[in-house]
Amino acid sequence: MSYNKAPSITAETINPRVKIIRYAPCGEIVKHAARLEQEIEENPASIPFQEIIYCNLGNPQVLGQPPLTFFREVLSLCDNPALMDRDEARALFSPCSIRRARRILNSIPSKDTGGYTDCRGIKCLRQVVADGITARDGFPSTADDIFLTDGATSAINLMMQILIRSHEDGILSPLPEYPLYSASIILHGGTMVPYNLTEDNGWGLEIFEVKRCLEEARSAGLTVRAMVVINPGNPTGQVYQENIYAENKKFHSFKKVARSLAYDENDLTLVSLHSVSMSYGESGRRGGYMEVSGVAANVKDQIYKVASLTLCPNIAGQILVSLAMDPPKLGDESFESFDKEKEQIRSSFCKRAKTLEKAFSGLEGVTCNKLEGALYLFPRLHLPSAAIRAADFEGVSPDIFYAHRLLDATGIAVVPGSGFHQASGTIHIRCTILPDERKIEAMVARLRAFHKAFMNEFRGSQQVMNDLRR
Repeated sequence: MSYNKAPSITAETINPRVKIIRYAPCGEIVKHAARLEQEIEENPASIPFQEIIYCNLGNPQVLGQPPLTFFREVLSLCDNPALMDRDEARALFSPCSIRRARRILNSIPSKDTGGYTDCRGIKCLRQVVADGITARDGFPSTADDIFLTDGATSAINLMMQILIRSHEDGILSPLPEYPLYSASIILHGGTMVPYNLTEDNGWGLEIFEVKRCLEEARSAGLTVRAMVVINPGNPTGQVYQENIYAENKKFHSFKKVARSLAYDENDLTLVSLHSVSMSYGESGRRGGYMEVSGVAANVKDQIYKVASLTLCPNIAGQILVSLAMDPPKLGDESFESFDKEKEQIRSSFCKRAKTLEKAFSGLEGVTCNKLEGALYLFPRLHLPSAAIRAADFEGVSPDIFYAHRLLDATGIAVVPGSGFHQASGTIHIRCTILPDERKIEAMVARLRAFHKAFMNEFRGSQQVMNDLRR
């Protein structure tokens, strides 16, 4: 009796959609950065820098952002409730944190964080989120409209599963894009319908462009099922309502604007996603929520059914989302420290954003729109023709060529703009504003020195190509 010993899973036999997708923030540049990091550990004299500065992901705490004390105290007490009954707890934890932890645990049937919950999340915590949205927007939200999720990513994938029926279903999504959206659309068998943001208008959204894309998609036989709007923008950093890095400005949600214009639930289906990853730097906690409004009850039942396949979102993430939507208030023992810590983080973001924005704008051949929100800059590079030819000679796009050279010379890891489907004929990189504030000036100095040397090396010199051909 003979057996076929050929592997049952090969690169040729896996789902072809998997092979199509790309996720640039964790792509080849980052893999190369990891190899350099290992080389620094094993043979530091062989590398012209002492550390890798990861500017590829919005991962604040990895780059030194401290967690908020109130959040961590409540999480600690929820995971270790016996601590609340010990005498020394009053010296270690704020009374506000102890009260909140007791309230949260009392809302869990098992009074413990180790069991499954409702697949939508703990009802009491969903109500906290709904109350927070109501207070923020001035329009009602209910716990039945809230699904707590493992970050925003799981909510995006969930909605793609609900919306996409075949490749004839299209999803309007902005370019430059956050590649999670195109990847999720492809994996679920749909078709991305891109609409372009206008770089010369601060990455603004133009209605005529959206209408053009919608009409073209319909003419091609697609049924456009949804429109994605990312606010604040990733990778572009724009904010459609207000500048959240400016003083005395407020964020306005799409739901608030729609309700203010007299669009009610019968007029507009809106799914709003939020997470604690970027807003509070708790990326690894995977806490998020999804508010589903304007959806029929029988459709919501189907969303519930798909959500139940993952059993439940992690409880630490659920707790964090509730804390973010109901933080300490004036008069609470934790208010002053919480407000101070939060403002220090926001102020530091502002300072770093301005420093890097100024640095990029001051480089020869680089333009950089003002960062309004989010954690990313998306500067445009105007490189010498010789650099573009050198990139072509190496078989890579100019943005990848530049990013590799930047990493090898300075240890700064950025993401090539082609990973976000930048406009044809343009060259960008995405860079986070997250490097430690104490190190950012040194990083800027490295960036300036590299860019000057790069531009001088490739400044229209045909000799570069001659050298490469030898």
